[in-house]
Amino acid sequence: MPESSCKRLGIFGGTFNPPHMAHLLAAENVRDQLKLDKILFIPAAIPPHKMREEVISAKHRLEMVRLAIKGNEYFELSEIELLRKGPSYTIDTIRSLKHTHPQCDLHFIMGIDLLMDFETWKDPEKILAECKVVAMNRPGFDLAVIDKELLAQVELVNVPSIDISSTNIRRRVKSGRSIKYLLPAAVEDYIRGNSIYV
Repeated sequence: MPESSCKRLGIFGGTFNPPHMAHLLAAENVRDQLKLDKILFIPAAIPPHKMREEVISAKHRLEMVRLAIKGNEYFELSEIELLRKGPSYTIDTIRSLKHTHPQCDLHFIMGIDLLMDFETWKDPEKILAECKVVAMNRPGFDLAVIDKELLAQVELVNVPSIDISSTNIRRRVKSGRSIKYLLPAAVEDYIRGNSIYV
């Protein structure tokens, strides 16, 4: 991505196992509300908080994200965490992106519920210092469960609440149920064509 083409860069990481419509709608809402020039979708290599989850190969997750975001000029795929050895720590990714995109204001996008254990992340205070943390708030979420000092340091963006989860999609595939409209058709075709999650 040319430096000059992006001043406000969103960072949207995750396992994306698989990527689905809720991911895309949330990211587009954040981009629109914060007027971000671009959002990087960053599949995690080894998610530190999901060591026990059955995560399929990075190759498949990378291709599914590529298919999911195709057609949105504001979305871009990044392999930064897949090319780095070891667990995918957010602070390491932010520092790498600051080095490669020194002119960009970085906005790290996360779900509001993840703030509840944010203090257990690697160097949380440095994450807050080195980029803008954006928390996606959903209708009905009780902000009182989040530490007030932490809440004051993040930017809240309201996004629609859609009851779609990667876990449920994997279960539906395994049990032979329909996943149509839960994710882009191209991603569904990829999952079916490669016999993933069966």
